[in-house]
Amino acid sequence: MSHFINVPEIFGTDVFNEATMQQRVAPEIYNAWKQCICTGSALSLEVANEIAETMKNWAIEKGATHYTHWFQPMTGITAEKHDSFISPTGDGRVIMEFSGSELVRGEPDASSFPSGGLRATFEARGYTAWDPTAFAFVKDGSLYIPTCFFSYTGEALDKKTPLLRSLDEISREAIRILRLFGDNQTQRVRVSVGPEQEYFLIPKSLYAQRLDLRLTGRTLFGAPAPKGQELDDHYFGTIRTRVSNFMKDLDEQLWRLGILSKTKHNEGAPCQHELAPIYSEAGNACDSNQLVMEIMKKCAAKHDLVCLLHEKPFAGVAGSGKHNNWSLCTDSGKNLFTPGKTPRQNAQFLVFLAAFIKGVDEYQDFLRSTVAYAGNDHRLGVTEAPPAIISIFLGDELTAVVNSIIGGTNYKDPEKSVMRIGVDVLPSIPKDTTDRNRTSPVAFTGNKFEFRMLGSSQSIAGPNIALNTIMAEELGQIADVLENAQDFDDALQKIVCDTLTAHQRIIFNGNGYSEEWKAEAAKRGLSNHVSTAQSLPTYVSQKNIELVTKHGIFTEAEFRARYEIHMQSYVKVTAIEGRTCVDMAMHQILPAALHYSRDLAKSILDKTAVGVSAKAENQLLKRLSEASDALYEKAQALSGKLSAIPADTSAAAEYMSQVIVPAMDDLRSDADTLEQITDKSYWPYPTYSDILFY
Repeated sequence: MSHFINVPEIFGTDVFNEATMQQRVAPEIYNAWKQCICTGSALSLEVANEIAETMKNWAIEKGATHYTHWFQPMTGITAEKHDSFISPTGDGRVIMEFSGSELVRGEPDASSFPSGGLRATFEARGYTAWDPTAFAFVKDGSLYIPTCFFSYTGEALDKKTPLLRSLDEISREAIRILRLFGDNQTQRVRVSVGPEQEYFLIPKSLYAQRLDLRLTGRTLFGAPAPKGQELDDHYFGTIRTRVSNFMKDLDEQLWRLGILSKTKHNEGAPCQHELAPIYSEAGNACDSNQLVMEIMKKCAAKHDLVCLLHEKPFAGVAGSGKHNNWSLCTDSGKNLFTPGKTPRQNAQFLVFLAAFIKGVDEYQDFLRSTVAYAGNDHRLGVTEAPPAIISIFLGDELTAVVNSIIGGTNYKDPEKSVMRIGVDVLPSIPKDTTDRNRTSPVAFTGNKFEFRMLGSSQSIAGPNIALNTIMAEELGQIADVLENAQDFDDALQKIVCDTLTAHQRIIFNGNGYSEEWKAEAAKRGLSNHVSTAQSLPTYVSQKNIELVTKHGIFTEAEFRARYEIHMQSYVKVTAIEGRTCVDMAMHQILPAALHYSRDLAKSILDKTAVGVSAKAENQLLKRLSEASDALYEKAQALSGKLSAIPADTSAAAEYMSQVIVPAMDDLRSDADTLEQITDKSYWPYPTYSDILFY
């Protein structure tokens, strides 16, 4: 008998959300919190104490005994330190206490978190501050309080703080534009994000036998299975019962935490799947996606499965990405990327569209660098992911509108005079007017832009910080012009036309995989950074530093610290993979091949002794011997190269990209050859056939 889930009844039951707060606290306390959310004003300690007491009582009713300030350090995952509610009474008993000061601020040890030089090794203090815009929740017997994380001297040590700063900035600049179009009601413009999450599920027993999967999250060796994804029979196919049970369990856990899990299906590769949420405010979407990744892994373990979030766990089949659907909405729910029905509404839409196109063109390197890391290097540019070249797909109809503005023609009738922005009515531009372009890194899909370059394991904070900040900058520049215009309509016409004309090179609706596009992109002056080592240095270009410091998203020190952390991470991850390659080659693959060779040689001697031909064994033994010798030499060479990694981080990143990664690929070639000619009973770990078609 199946387990019935009453979704409306369980949804958000483990979240101390707005409805729960409104039911449980006095109206003046709720209004003070609401004022804090809407205006950014500080909460008084009295209000914080009331909320903390109510939150504690609610959490205890849910079975919580501890609380934790849950934060997102620059590791890209979440962190937590749990303290109990207990307080001694003096007579050998305890009471459960939780104060406003404990709610608002915590002090976890920050010594082991990456800081990129923002603090010295001996400086251990770090502080967490409650983010009142995010709802607390109960999980695994603890009250989780979403917080920001910063150093003793006030620098942001997390991914959440700059994201919140960017949300304030884009709202401020977007409202300037709205006021110019007569909107005096909107008080906040919100960034709406929906990150689609791809992942692999494989049996726990097979995962446990693969050292590479356990240490690096991907298979460093593995010959192709006889069947891959060429039949397209997995995509949207019938979901296996075991996987379906996992998905049902996962949905229930996510719904209880108020996470809007909406869609689930099989993806293109064997064992690959996808979860897509309903869009939500960017800060909440970032928190939710971190929880989704964590709970996926825990839930998989309950079903004797392992969830792989690496971007390319298996060579030769599709890797996993995370499509980041991004749009802007007013506090009344109006989507600013939805074309309107009146000339004025369409003019406003075109301003936001032009600002986005200009921003992506001017800061293409910044966007590219936010998705640059070791795992994504194996995915970007191959046949299931966008290329490393940034471009925008608009679809045929919207591109025609843009071209009519640039060319000075009327979209509805090219024989007529130029279309006047804000005067002439655009045709209705329906959602999904053109087929989606799977090769485009940034695609307009009706009322939002889909940034498709994110890797499946990464936090969505960095890319959204970049999108928000870029858009804030461009909207601010347009507002500066229009606010000081003598003739608003003339200025509007000119700035939209000039912007689209100057930045039309970034618009491309064709095949992003083609060699022709690479040549064309180079002619247009678009960058093509194919590796992390090539892309990351652009992160700290002077233009980007000026952008983020101007808008108060980062200090220069905070920004450079993140660059150092990303570069160090790339070097460390690649070094771990290289050392794992050597370990597996020397301690697993080579012994297996030699063992099989020894038994083959014995078989040859036995056959020869009785005058029986051993032609097959002789030829096979020769191939085994040659591949084994090559494997040994290349493993030793890789080991030597790993001992020569430069001390300087930038030089080390370049060295890993140009020396270590090719050496690993070269070693893999011989290992995979040995796998194909070695008796399966000798092979030391599960093959692709075993794992992908269990």
